[in-house]
Amino acid sequence: MDTALWIVAWLLAVMYLVSGVGKLFLRRETIAGVGSAAGWVLDVTPGTVKFIGFVEILGAAGLILPALLDIAPELVPLAALGLALVMAGAVVVRLRRREPLVALLDLGYLALCAFVAIGRA
Repeated sequence: MDTALWIVAWLLAVMYLVSGVGKLFLRRETIAGVGSAAGWVLDVTPGTVKFIGFVEILGAAGLILPALLDIAPELVPLAALGLALVMAGAVVVRLRRREPLVALLDLGYLALCAFVAIGRA
């Protein structure tokens, strides 16, 4: 079980790190041009996109670093819970935009975050 938790945490951390860096440093128009699923960035302010990117980067670090360094490992489930909340918000946005298939993908990420949160609690 511990191996599965590490694998999922690392995969999520890489995904959220890449996603967060993109949101933090790229312009909204550039992000929206990546694909139709990224069009939501044009519905919110640039500050909101940057804030979500910042939260994703913090969450990515929180999934790995506390357990890896054995410094406050109790932060790992909190980081996973925070990212699960971000994904819950993403699901709501996807459903409002009538993007049910992408909402299912976001639900999958939410489930993986919940798996890490529960497994590391």
